Amino acid sequence: MRTVLGRLGLMPMVKPLSSEEGHKILARDKYRCQYCGLDGMSSFENSLVMSVDFVMPRAKKGTKNPDNLIAACRPCNVIKGRRAFKNFEDAKAYVLQRREELRKEWESRVARLHGRSVTA
Repeated sequence: MRTVLGRLGLMPMVKPLSSEEGHKILARDKYRCQYCGLDGMSSFENSLVMSVDFVMPRAKKGTKNPDNLIAACRPCNVIKGRRAFKNFEDAKAYVLQRREELRKEWESRVARLHGRSVTA
């Protein structure tokens, strides 16, 4: 299989982190999203959405170095996506601003469905 993939210019997918590596990052960050602050230990439902984010994405040559890894809820991780930022503070500012924009869009859609107007 590797030979065929190699000829096509493709490499087998490498698992980004082992379960042990991921749990170490989550424990280090006390199971709290470093973007929005969601407490992954406050409820079972919150624990289900916790993940580990590569601050500098793997797609942009980010490494598995613990300094490049943070606990993040899946919504924040998805919002950040593969975007690269100068530093974590810039990434956090982007994620929080985008979350707020998405919240307002959602509130507006829900209000329209319920036949109300939204006051911002």
